[in-house]
Parts: sequence; structure tokens; C-alpha cells
Amino acid sequence: MPFEHLLVLSFVLFTLAAAGFLTHKNIIVLLMFAELMLNAANIALVAFSKFSGALEPQVFVLMVFAVAAAEAGVGLAIVILLARSLKTLNIDTVKNLRG
Repeated sequence: MPFEHLLVLSFVLFTLAAAGFLTHKNIIVLLMFAELMLNAANIALVAFSKFSGALEPQVFVLMVFAVAAAEAGVGLAIVILLARSLKTLNIDTVKNLRG
């Protein structure tokens, strides 16, 4: 696949995920859109490593995978705690918490 096509794919995926992240109210859906944004960044990094022939972007991809896994684990733990205490996953309910 050509370099430009990979960058366009990455841009479109990131844009759609960012738009979804800003418009949806369910916490689990927000976590999925955040993962899609990280994967779009990974596609761009792989495209740059393929274009330049360097290995550094591939190392960054592995680091982004590790950050994404940690983010998913912590995010899902928070979602489980919120679901148990509030009995809902709507972000508007969580925004109204004070204390």
C-alpha cells in the first residue's frame, strides 16, 4: 500500500474516532473511540517507518500498544466501579458528581 494511502487511512480513522468521542455519551463507547485514535496513530507511525526505512517508529508503535493496554485496563476498572455505584454508564451522570 502506498505511503499516501496509509496516511489518508490514518487521518480518516482518527477523524472519525475523534468525532465519535466528542458526540457519544456511553463511557465504554468513549474508551473504544480512544483506542481507535491510538490505532490511527499507530498506522501513521508504521507508514513513516515503511517510508523512511528506520526502526524508531516501530519502537514507538510498541510503546503506544503498551500505553493503550494500560489505558484500557485502568479505564475498564473505572467503568466497572462507576457501573456498580451509579447503575449507569452515561457520561452526563458522571459529570454531575461533586466531592
